[in-house]
Amino acid sequence: MNTSRHTEHHVPNGTPPRIEDYALIGDCRTAALVSRTGSIDWLCLPRFDSAACFAAVLDRPRAGRWRIGPTEPGARVTRRYRPGTLILETTFHTEHGRVTLIDFMPPLAGPTGLPISNAGPTVIRIVRCDEGSVAMRLDLALRFDYGSFIPWVTRRRTGFGITAIAGPDLAVLHSTIPLEGRDMTTQARFTLHAGQDACFVLAHGPSHQPPPAVPEPMVALHATEAFWTDWCEHNRYRGEWQEPVERSLITLKALTCVETGGIVAAPTTSLPELPGGTRNWDYRYCWLRDATFTLLALVNAGYREEARAWSAWLRRCVAGSPAQMRTLYGVGGERRIPESEIPWLVGYQGARPVRVGNAAGDQLQIDIYGEVVDALFESDRAGLAAPGETWGLMEQIVEHLCGVWEQPDESIWEVRGGRRHFVFSKVMAWVALDRAVRTAEALGATESLAKWQVLRARIHDDVCRKGFNTDKQSFVQAYGGNTLDASTLMIPLVGFLPATDRRMLGTVAAIERELLHDGLVLRYRPDEAVDGLAGGEGVFLACSFWLADNLALQGRHAEARDLFGRLTGLANDVGLLAEEYDPVNRRQLGNFPQAFSHLALIGSALNLSGKGPMHQRGDGRG
Repeated sequence: MNTSRHTEHHVPNGTPPRIEDYALIGDCRTAALVSRTGSIDWLCLPRFDSAACFAAVLDRPRAGRWRIGPTEPGARVTRRYRPGTLILETTFHTEHGRVTLIDFMPPLAGPTGLPISNAGPTVIRIVRCDEGSVAMRLDLALRFDYGSFIPWVTRRRTGFGITAIAGPDLAVLHSTIPLEGRDMTTQARFTLHAGQDACFVLAHGPSHQPPPAVPEPMVALHATEAFWTDWCEHNRYRGEWQEPVERSLITLKALTCVETGGIVAAPTTSLPELPGGTRNWDYRYCWLRDATFTLLALVNAGYREEARAWSAWLRRCVAGSPAQMRTLYGVGGERRIPESEIPWLVGYQGARPVRVGNAAGDQLQIDIYGEVVDALFESDRAGLAAPGETWGLMEQIVEHLCGVWEQPDESIWEVRGGRRHFVFSKVMAWVALDRAVRTAEALGATESLAKWQVLRARIHDDVCRKGFNTDKQSFVQAYGGNTLDASTLMIPLVGFLPATDRRMLGTVAAIERELLHDGLVLRYRPDEAVDGLAGGEGVFLACSFWLADNLALQGRHAEARDLFGRLTGLANDVGLLAEEYDPVNRRQLGNFPQAFSHLALIGSALNLSGKGPMHQRGDGRG
């Protein structure tokens, strides 16, 4: 199935790329962003959360990039992913000919389990001349540690290529054409005629070890294509939205660390939620909040091994005292992720600050207890863990939650303007109690059952009394307030209340009345909220998918399908979604591509097909 669209673009010289101008390549350890002009402007090595060696997306070429493209200006560009893969093909149409740039990163192992490459993360770029004759140029500026270090570069003793060293980092570039050094960069000028190609392989390794061996480009290309097409064969979804679902699943797989099972929220940091704004965050980590969404998407699509690896990663990370549970972790489960700013980068099109790390890891977000317990519950239901294996952990988490659920917190949106009694957090506390009660009943574990049943009913009553605004006839953001919040759309999706309950009918109506911008959903009105941040933001794509889910559950199927179709149409020409969207300027906003958006797309597609998570959740028992 072809999950790509051929869209033609003319790229003006000197125009900074828009977020949607980028495509993703990756090897399930790290990932790179490739612009329409053939420039790799973002790559962290050796992991998603490592320092970047190409950071031009957050500055200018001086921060590191690798561009390959025609010397002739004004080329017409089309691009696509090879069907069912993460292999990007960018075709440049010039006055004198046509060339295709093939970009990919070989995963650790092919479909047979045999290694494709024994090197560290490797980027392979193949330029193929399809017709005519095209003059090309290559410009490579390696800049380690987010553009701050220019490496020491030496020529290879045999063949064409270089070795670059800076501190702990070593990179080797193998080339089939001559290279030259100029102005602290590596450059090449070459002309290809129809049927000719040029190959470039960039591999990374630790500087205290010998330079990494690199794979033969064409062999790696065929093995990488086989890896992805074989993986896509396991996709159980068969429906009218096959293309966006498949592309979303591939993207989710690409954001997975094969070595640990962790899945990052996005491969980037500090892509702004508003052009020139300050809402710029580092998303290269794993959020507990994504746990159930991820698990259900993978299980329902047929990817049990990925779901099992994610479930195991989750249990390892939260092992220990529930009081020490973090909201987010490093790819390997690291707990300390201090937030800092990088002053030497000017930011994406001037959006400052550029942040590394995320202080949200230190916040109190009570909803995460519900999300973790729900993930453990769904893991048990799917048979991803041995019977009873998760019970002890679930029991300890719920016992801790019993003592903290009444506290104010920063909740799902990780506000920085002070703690409140957020409705979403209380709902997710109910979810934790509900799933624990149901598990205890199934196991015949009676020790805490009665206490938990009473508390489950108490939390349910507390939310319905204090979180519902009678004037607006809607659930609101926080107890006693009148600010709407799109997170309340999750209430029926987690089984707290049916979507047809009068209170949810009123909530959806209020959100449609007050939080829609050009038919898409804002998380909340930033000027009314408590996030403690200046400026606004775009519409939130995941919340817009949740609205589609609610519409379907309320029987408004045509409206749900129309909204879903519009949302999938916001993806860029290769099917990728950021976190947010600007309906006025018609631009994607925020870190890219965003796992949360693609998870919501997968969930909604399954839901609208009658096979999704919202048909399998709790029943709102209090």
